[in-house]
Amino acid sequence: MGASGLGSSLANCINLSNLTLDLYLNQIGDEGASGLGSGLANCINLSNLILDLNGNKIGDEGASGLCSALANCINLSNLTLQFQSNQIGAMGASGLGSGLANCINLSNLTLKFYVNQIGDEGASGLGSGLANCINLSNLTLDLDGNKIGDEGASGLGSALANCINLSNLTLYLNDNKIGAMGASGLGSGLANCINLSNLTLGLRYNEIGAMGASGLGSGLANCIKLSNLTLDLTRNQIGAMGTSVLGSGLAKCINLSNLTLNLSLNDVSQKFKVVSKCLKSKRLVVFQKIF
Repeated sequence: MGASGLGSSLANCINLSNLTLDLYLNQIGDEGASGLGSGLANCINLSNLILDLNGNKIGDEGASGLCSALANCINLSNLTLQFQSNQIGAMGASGLGSGLANCINLSNLTLKFYVNQIGDEGASGLGSGLANCINLSNLTLDLDGNKIGDEGASGLGSALANCINLSNLTLYLNDNKIGAMGASGLGSGLANCINLSNLTLGLRYNEIGAMGASGLGSGLANCIKLSNLTLDLTRNQIGAMGTSVLGSGLAKCINLSNLTLNLSLNDVSQKFKVVSKCLKSKRLVVFQKIF
């Protein structure tokens, strides 16, 4: 009744342009989330929405019901959705993607889904929606601990390839099941994001290996406007070859001024090769390496 009642009230606020709802650590569940969505569907003039539903026992049904409302909010330019520590799987994440597909005016988007179970199918479905958000300039996507493998990572990469206006991207895919193919797919997508100036990419505790690191490096080599890069590849079985090729790719990012590179818990016997290659950039001012 609580969240659904709130939704009923919001349905009358058709002139709302800015809305922040902080409902974390309650127990609104699927029914409450769907009821909230029904109300938001009437708020067609929303341009700024922040919704925190962290830790609310929301599953696929609730996430899909809530996010279907977003399809009506076509004037949204700034959106923050926090769904951390719920019970959302592939269907819920795909439902969010379907909703986002209509939000073509989005310029700033933050999605926090860490510690759910969206898997490959959910990541790909979410990516399909993001592919329509071609006006995005700032994107933060936190999908840590979601059982995402190669297929899901590649699907996200394909989506990013359409977001050619991105200038700031933060992508957390730590503690998933991403291998060489998935990392290479991400790299291919990033290669199209030629306007990126700030990138934070977290892939710690995956299994991308030397081939995955090479694919990432090849993709980043096209991001010639990058000025700030944070890359966390902790414990990924990269090895000397992967590190060397990664360094060659980063060396082509000629406008890098700040680089943070974490290669901890990898077998990097030639770690100084990547250092020397990166240091060749004359614009590099700050280089923090963690081995």
